[in-house]
Amino acid sequence: MVREKRAYSGGHFELSLDGHKTTAYIKSVDGGNKKFNIIEEGHGSDLNKQKHPATLDIEPFTIECGMSGTNDILRLMEKSWKKGFRGFNGQVTHGDFNLNPVFEHQFLGAYLTEITFPTLDGSSKDPAYLKFKIQPQDVKTRTMSGGPKLQMPMSPKQKMWNASSFRFAIDGIDDTHNTNKLESFTIKQGVKKHYNGEERALRLQPSNVVFPSLSGTIALAYADGLFRWHEDTHQRGMTSRRSQRSGTVEFLAADGKILFAIHLYEVGITTVHVAPSTANQDQVKRAKFELHVGRMELDPGMPFGMA
Repeated sequence: MVREKRAYSGGHFELSLDGHKTTAYIKSVDGGNKKFNIIEEGHGSDLNKQKHPATLDIEPFTIECGMSGTNDILRLMEKSWKKGFRGFNGQVTHGDFNLNPVFEHQFLGAYLTEITFPTLDGSSKDPAYLKFKIQPQDVKTRTMSGGPKLQMPMSPKQKMWNASSFRFAIDGIDDTHNTNKLESFTIKQGVKKHYNGEERALRLQPSNVVFPSLSGTIALAYADGLFRWHEDTHQRGMTSRRSQRSGTVEFLAADGKILFAIHLYEVGITTVHVAPSTANQDQVKRAKFELHVGRMELDPGMPFGMA
């Protein structure tokens, strides 16, 4: 009698980094696949081109997770921002409906290449999640028929972090703590891909860290400080170093306590203007601004993510 195979549940998986199972809630996982780069070559008068594999590329993993229990991820992020690059290993384990492990996707010599913070909006009621990308040098897969069940943690602390719970401030600029929205932003860690040896094995070399600009909106009644800063910088010819300031993005719990913070340095103003207006709309008049940031640092305390 042939035993019938049963399909696996697509929603059961867990993440491990350097042998340690992360306690963060993992919302989604994608990528980490091997893919040949195909080249075409012509031969003499033959119009048909021959296709064959050249190098073997590996797609990055894209992972979305809650903030609670992300100590391993935050440590990697903090070191990356300070150019303390190091490779790490890990795996994504997939389970069946009963949480039994059935498939393992390992990654080796990986680097954290992107981390995206969600849009922060004072009117939002949605939970907030981090999205990050991991670029491995090699991946291995295997099927499994036994082992400890998947834990798939969901800490109650995850409910503490919502997209509406934040505070933004620029030193010396009045009323920026009244900012009602910050658009999503992504910090990128560059890596160079090298293919070495006869087998063209993929090797990664970390390069520069790119910090993004920050865009947001604030009620026009509280935007005087931003307009003065913009005028001093762009109309009165203030030098860039004199016009740069520092700031902070604080992520808050429901009771107003600081969960963790990102410190901003070498911050300059790119533009500020009145947001588009529509006739007969009962809405708060707002100003939209964009700031360029030289570098960012995580708050060294990080009591929330270090659980």
